[in-house]
Amino acid sequence: MTDVEEVEVVVAHHERATLRVGEVFLKIDADQTRTDVEVKAMAMAPIPTPELLWRKPPVLALAALPGSALGRLGEPSTASSAAWAAAGAAVRVLHEATLPPWPGRSLDEKASSLDSECTWLVANDVLPADLVTRNREVAEAALRPWKPVFMHGDLQIAHVFVDGGEITGVVDWSEAGQGDAMYDLASLTLGHPEHLGDVIVGYGADVNHDVIRAWWSLRSLTSIRWLVEHGFDPSSPGCEIDVLKSQL
Repeated sequence: MTDVEEVEVVVAHHERATLRVGEVFLKIDADQTRTDVEVKAMAMAPIPTPELLWRKPPVLALAALPGSALGRLGEPSTASSAAWAAAGAAVRVLHEATLPPWPGRSLDEKASSLDSECTWLVANDVLPADLVTRNREVAEAALRPWKPVFMHGDLQIAHVFVDGGEITGVVDWSEAGQGDAMYDLASLTLGHPEHLGDVIVGYGADVNHDVIRAWWSLRSLTSIRWLVEHGFDPSSPGCEIDVLKSQL
Protein backbone atom coordinates (compact mmCIF):
# COMPACT_ATOMS: atom_id res chain seq x y z
CA MET A 1 0.00 0.00 0.00
CA THR A 2 1.37 3.42 -0.92
CA ASP A 3 2.00 6.08 1.71
CA VAL A 4 -1.09 7.90 3.00
CA GLU A 5 -1.42 11.07 5.00
CA GLU A 6 -3.40 9.62 7.87
CA VAL A 7 -5.44 6.71 9.23
CA GLU A 8 -9.01 7.66 10.10
CA VAL A 9 -10.93 5.72 12.74
CA VAL A 10 -14.44 5.52 11.32
CA VAL A 11 -15.96 3.55 14.20
CA ALA A 12 -14.50 1.48 17.01
CA HIS A 13 -16.00 -0.48 19.89
CA HIS A 14 -15.42 -3.71 21.78
CA GLU A 15 -16.60 -5.98 18.95
CA ARG A 16 -15.20 -4.40 15.81
CA ALA A 17 -13.43 -1.42 14.31
CA THR A 18 -13.40 0.23 10.90
CA LEU A 19 -10.44 2.27 9.67
CA ARG A 20 -10.08 4.34 6.53
CA VAL A 21 -6.65 4.38 4.91
CA GLY A 22 -6.76 6.49 1.77
CA GLU A 23 -9.47 4.99 -0.44
CA VAL A 24 -9.58 1.69 1.45
CA PHE A 25 -11.73 0.73 4.43
CA LEU A 26 -10.28 -1.90 6.77
CA LYS A 27 -12.87 -3.69 8.87
CA ILE A 28 -11.58 -5.65 11.85
CA ASP A 29 -14.11 -7.96 13.51
CA ALA A 30 -13.62 -10.25 16.49
CA ASP A 31 -16.36 -12.57 15.16
CA GLN A 32 -15.54 -13.83 11.70
CA THR A 33 -19.02 -15.33 11.27
CA ARG A 34 -20.27 -11.75 10.89
CA THR A 35 -17.67 -11.12 8.21
CA ASP A 36 -18.70 -14.36 6.48
CA VAL A 37 -22.27 -13.07 6.32
CA GLU A 38 -21.12 -9.68 5.03
CA VAL A 39 -19.08 -11.18 2.21
CA LYS A 40 -21.86 -13.55 1.16
CA ALA A 41 -24.56 -10.87 1.35
CA MET A 42 -22.59 -8.37 -0.75
CA ALA A 43 -22.04 -11.04 -3.38
CA MET A 44 -25.77 -11.77 -3.53
CA ALA A 45 -27.18 -8.25 -3.21
CA PRO A 46 -28.65 -6.84 -6.47
CA ILE A 47 -27.80 -3.26 -5.44
CA PRO A 48 -24.42 -1.46 -5.38
CA THR A 49 -22.01 -2.54 -2.63
CA PRO A 50 -18.33 -1.80 -1.96
CA GLU A 51 -15.71 -3.69 -3.97
CA LEU A 52 -14.09 -6.42 -1.87
CA LEU A 53 -10.33 -5.91 -2.25
CA TRP A 54 -9.00 -8.67 -0.02
CA ARG A 55 -9.64 -10.59 3.18
CA LYS A 56 -7.08 -11.75 5.72
CA PRO A 57 -8.93 -12.62 8.94
CA PRO A 58 -9.67 -10.71 11.05
CA VAL A 59 -9.35 -7.92 8.44
CA LEU A 60 -11.67 -7.25 5.49
CA ALA A 61 -10.57 -4.60 2.97
CA LEU A 62 -13.20 -2.75 0.96
CA ALA A 63 -12.88 0.03 -1.59
CA ALA A 64 -14.34 3.41 -0.60
CA LEU A 65 -17.64 4.32 -2.21
CA PRO A 66 -18.11 7.56 -4.14
CA GLY A 67 -20.47 10.17 -2.73
CA SER A 68 -21.38 10.60 0.91
CA ALA A 69 -23.65 9.01 3.49
CA LEU A 70 -27.35 9.80 3.28
CA GLY A 71 -27.06 11.27 6.76
CA ARG A 72 -26.27 10.58 10.41
CA LEU A 73 -28.56 9.80 13.31
CA GLY A 74 -28.94 12.92 15.42
CA GLU A 75 -28.06 15.30 12.59
CA PRO A 76 -30.24 16.89 9.89
CA SER A 77 -29.84 15.18 6.53
CA THR A 78 -28.67 17.43 3.71
CA ALA A 79 -29.57 14.82 1.10
CA SER A 80 -32.32 15.69 -1.37
CA SER A 81 -35.79 14.16 -1.48
CA ALA A 82 -34.66 12.44 -4.68
CA ALA A 83 -31.78 10.78 -2.82
CA TRP A 84 -34.11 9.51 -0.11
CA ALA A 85 -36.50 8.21 -2.77
CA ALA A 86 -33.59 6.50 -4.54
CA ALA A 87 -32.72 4.80 -1.26
CA GLY A 88 -36.30 3.55 -1.01
CA ALA A 89 -36.13 2.22 -4.57
CA ALA A 90 -32.87 0.38 -3.82
CA VAL A 91 -34.41 -1.22 -0.74
CA ARG A 92 -37.34 -2.43 -2.83
CA VAL A 93 -34.95 -4.08 -5.30
CA LEU A 94 -33.17 -5.79 -2.40
CA HIS A 95 -36.42 -7.00 -0.87
CA GLU A 96 -37.55 -8.52 -4.17
CA ALA A 97 -34.29 -10.45 -4.62
CA THR A 98 -33.78 -14.16 -3.98
CA LEU A 99 -33.68 -14.90 -0.26
CA PRO A 100 -30.28 -15.59 1.28
CA PRO A 101 -30.00 -19.22 2.44
CA TRP A 102 -29.39 -18.27 6.08
CA PRO A 103 -32.15 -17.08 8.44
CA GLY A 104 -32.32 -13.79 10.27
CA ARG A 105 -33.41 -13.37 13.88
CA SER A 106 -36.75 -15.01 14.55
CA LEU A 107 -39.92 -13.43 15.88
CA ASP A 108 -39.39 -15.20 19.20
CA GLU A 109 -35.84 -13.85 19.46
CA LYS A 110 -37.04 -10.30 18.81
CA ALA A 111 -39.78 -10.66 21.46
CA SER A 112 -37.36 -12.10 24.01
CA SER A 113 -34.88 -9.29 23.38
CA LEU A 114 -37.60 -6.66 23.81
CA ASP A 115 -38.66 -8.22 27.12
CA SER A 116 -35.16 -8.43 28.58
CA GLU A 117 -34.06 -4.97 27.45
CA CYS A 118 -37.18 -3.24 28.77
CA THR A 119 -36.65 -4.98 32.11
CA TRP A 120 -33.03 -3.79 32.19
CA LEU A 121 -33.91 -0.20 31.28
CA VAL A 122 -36.39 0.07 34.16
CA ALA A 123 -34.41 -1.93 36.73
CA ASN A 124 -31.34 0.24 36.19
CA ASP A 125 -33.23 3.55 36.09
CA VAL A 126 -31.95 4.25 32.60
CA LEU A 127 -35.34 5.53 31.44
CA PRO A 128 -38.61 6.40 33.20
CA ALA A 129 -40.88 3.38 33.49
CA ASP A 130 -43.76 5.13 31.74
CA LEU A 131 -41.57 5.95 28.73
CA VAL A 132 -40.49 2.32 28.46
CA THR A 133 -44.02 1.01 28.97
CA ARG A 134 -45.57 3.26 26.33
CA ASN A 135 -42.90 2.45 23.75
CA ARG A 136 -43.15 -1.24 24.50
CA GLU A 137 -46.88 -1.01 23.75
CA VAL A 138 -46.06 0.69 20.44
CA ALA A 139 -43.37 -1.91 19.68
CA GLU A 140 -45.78 -4.82 20.04
CA ALA A 141 -47.20 -4.02 16.58
CA ALA A 142 -43.90 -5.14 15.03
CA LEU A 143 -44.12 -8.58 16.63
CA ARG A 144 -46.36 -10.23 14.08
CA PRO A 145 -45.69 -12.84 11.41
CA TRP A 146 -44.00 -11.40 8.32
CA LYS A 147 -43.21 -12.63 4.83
CA PRO A 148 -39.40 -12.89 4.79
CA VAL A 149 -37.41 -10.77 2.36
CA PHE A 150 -33.69 -10.27 1.69
CA MET A 151 -33.14 -7.83 4.55
CA HIS A 152 -30.03 -5.71 5.08
CA GLY A 153 -30.62 -5.82 8.81
CA ASP A 154 -28.77 -2.63 9.82
CA LEU A 155 -29.90 -0.13 7.22
CA GLN A 156 -29.14 3.04 9.16
CA ILE A 157 -28.67 6.13 7.01
CA ALA A 158 -24.92 6.22 7.62
CA HIS A 159 -24.70 2.94 5.68
CA VAL A 160 -26.34 4.30 2.50
CA PHE A 161 -24.12 6.35 0.19
CA VAL A 162 -25.49 8.77 -2.39
CA ASP A 163 -24.20 11.12 -5.03
CA GLY A 164 -26.81 13.68 -5.95
CA GLY A 165 -30.01 11.72 -6.45
CA GLU A 166 -28.36 8.34 -7.03
CA ILE A 167 -27.35 5.51 -4.71
CA THR A 168 -23.65 4.68 -5.04
CA GLY A 169 -23.61 1.83 -2.57
CA VAL A 170 -24.74 0.30 0.71
CA VAL A 171 -22.23 -0.84 3.35
CA ASP A 172 -22.15 -3.00 6.52
CA TRP A 173 -23.98 -6.19 5.59
CA SER A 174 -23.03 -8.30 8.63
CA GLU A 175 -26.63 -8.40 9.90
CA ALA A 176 -28.14 -9.37 6.54
CA GLY A 177 -30.49 -12.32 6.28
CA GLN A 178 -34.14 -13.21 5.94
CA GLY A 179 -36.36 -10.74 7.76
CA ASP A 180 -39.15 -8.17 7.81
CA ALA A 181 -39.21 -5.57 5.04
CA MET A 182 -40.65 -2.98 7.43
CA TYR A 183 -37.61 -3.33 9.69
CA ASP A 184 -35.28 -2.11 6.94
CA LEU A 185 -37.55 0.83 6.15
CA ALA A 186 -37.77 1.70 9.85
CA SER A 187 -33.98 1.48 10.28
CA LEU A 188 -33.45 3.76 7.30
CA THR A 189 -35.80 6.43 8.64
CA LEU A 190 -35.03 6.12 12.37
CA GLY A 191 -34.70 9.64 13.74
CA HIS A 192 -35.70 11.09 10.36
CA PRO A 193 -39.47 10.54 10.14
CA GLU A 194 -39.78 13.61 7.92
CA HIS A 195 -38.21 11.59 5.09
CA LEU A 196 -40.43 8.50 5.43
CA GLY A 197 -42.72 9.81 2.68
CA ASP A 198 -39.80 10.18 0.26
CA VAL A 199 -38.60 6.65 1.04
CA ILE A 200 -42.08 5.22 0.50
CA VAL A 201 -42.39 7.03 -2.86
CA GLY A 202 -39.18 5.34 -3.98
CA TYR A 203 -40.11 2.00 -2.45
CA GLY A 204 -43.31 1.99 -4.48
CA ALA A 205 -45.28 -0.54 -2.47
CA ASP A 206 -47.80 -0.54 0.33
CA VAL A 207 -46.17 -0.12 3.72
CA ASN A 208 -47.64 -0.29 7.19
CA HIS A 209 -46.88 2.99 8.95
CA ASP A 210 -47.86 1.57 12.36
CA VAL A 211 -45.39 -1.29 11.96
CA ILE A 212 -42.60 1.06 10.91
CA ARG A 213 -43.35 3.20 13.96
CA ALA A 214 -43.32 0.04 16.07
CA TRP A 215 -39.87 -0.90 14.78
CA TRP A 216 -38.63 2.61 15.65
CA SER A 217 -39.60 1.92 19.26
CA LEU A 218 -38.37 -1.67 19.31
CA ARG A 219 -35.00 -0.89 17.71
CA SER A 220 -34.43 2.01 20.11
CA LEU A 221 -35.46 0.09 23.23
CA THR A 222 -33.28 -2.91 22.38
CA SER A 223 -30.18 -0.98 21.36
CA ILE A 224 -29.67 1.37 24.31
CA ARG A 225 -27.79 -1.06 26.58
CA TRP A 226 -25.46 -2.12 23.74
CA LEU A 227 -24.76 1.50 22.84
CA VAL A 228 -23.95 2.46 26.43
CA GLU A 229 -21.71 -0.58 26.95
CA HIS A 230 -19.79 0.19 23.75
CA GLY A 231 -19.13 3.84 24.44
CA PHE A 232 -21.95 5.50 22.49
CA ASP A 233 -24.49 7.98 23.86
CA PRO A 234 -28.11 7.18 22.99
CA SER A 235 -29.20 10.34 24.85
CA SER A 236 -27.52 12.63 22.30
CA PRO A 237 -29.97 14.98 20.58
CA GLY A 238 -31.98 13.20 17.90
CA CYS A 239 -30.77 9.73 18.87
CA GLU A 240 -32.51 6.69 20.36
CA ILE A 241 -33.89 8.22 23.58
CA ASP A 242 -35.24 11.22 21.67
CA VAL A 243 -36.86 8.78 19.23
CA LEU A 244 -38.60 7.08 22.14
CA LYS A 245 -39.81 10.40 23.52
CA SER A 246 -41.15 11.41 20.11
CA GLN A 247 -43.34 8.31 20.07
CA LEU A 248 -45.45 9.51 22.99
